[in-house]
Amino acid sequence: MDTDALRLFVLAADQRNISAAGRKLGMAPAVASAKLAKLEKLLATDLLHRSTRKVALSVEGAEFLPYAREILAQEDAGLAALGHDTHQAKGTLRFTAPSSFTQLYIAPLLAEFLNTQTGIKLDLRLSDTRFDLIDGSYDLALRNAPLQDTSLKGRKLTDDTRVLCAAPSYLEKHGTPQTPDDLANHQLIGFQGDSARLLRSTDGHSAVFDPSTGKSRLFIDDGTSQRIATIAGAGVSLNSRWIVHDDIKSGRLVRVLPHFSSAESSALWLIYPKANVLSAKVRVFIDFLIDRIGRNPPWEQPVT
Repeated sequence: MDTDALRLFVLAADQRNISAAGRKLGMAPAVASAKLAKLEKLLATDLLHRSTRKVALSVEGAEFLPYAREILAQEDAGLAALGHDTHQAKGTLRFTAPSSFTQLYIAPLLAEFLNTQTGIKLDLRLSDTRFDLIDGSYDLALRNAPLQDTSLKGRKLTDDTRVLCAAPSYLEKHGTPQTPDDLANHQLIGFQGDSARLLRSTDGHSAVFDPSTGKSRLFIDDGTSQRIATIAGAGVSLNSRWIVHDDIKSGRLVRVLPHFSSAESSALWLIYPKANVLSAKVRVFIDFLIDRIGRNPPWEQPVT
């Protein structure tokens, strides 16, 4: 199979423009169109729907796209194994991550990464809602959950410890919980989709944080919004340390039951489809994030 045609197809699918994809590969528009038509004839299916203004992926094209990316990744890895000059990472890296974490820690580093990796184009999809890596043709994802899907592989970025917080204004009005049982009398802010969370103290005692019971009236599906609502005095919430570290340090938030934290061994994972070769573009981005964030997480530093 002509890998140049596959590369053209992938670029055309990303840009929704055959001529622009061809120009990136040094092909005239007519040559690009003919090469794609030859690929479609070989596969006996239309990969792209064409109109006078744009192109769109066909159903078959969308199904074939992740396999085309895989073939190209295999080719790059094979050339690298033979000593060819593929050390310069290149191509479009499709990355999905929680928007809350990205805004605080990844977005400020993107200029540095792009300045050092001039051959890479980043295509980021940021949301606290998880996207399916394989169906979405993503190269890499950041997830704050145990790695359970056997079709995925990953590298741990850092631990994701969660702590209870409330605003000083809330505690002044409603009082400060002294024991886990006191939580039943407080407004607990719930994260949408979460079940009850097991807590454990430094001396080994267990407790439960369960916003579905008691006086809870607020449920949110966005980490930043939960943090803002907590600062405004809406109640007690369970937050990742990375999102509330600065607020605790400044006094905008206070740790509630400070000897307790989440009992689950949750972590931030950089994951990618198991079948994929770890291409240069993915590898250098993973290494960059681990070096800049994972080795010395700012939120793990003592609050003074």
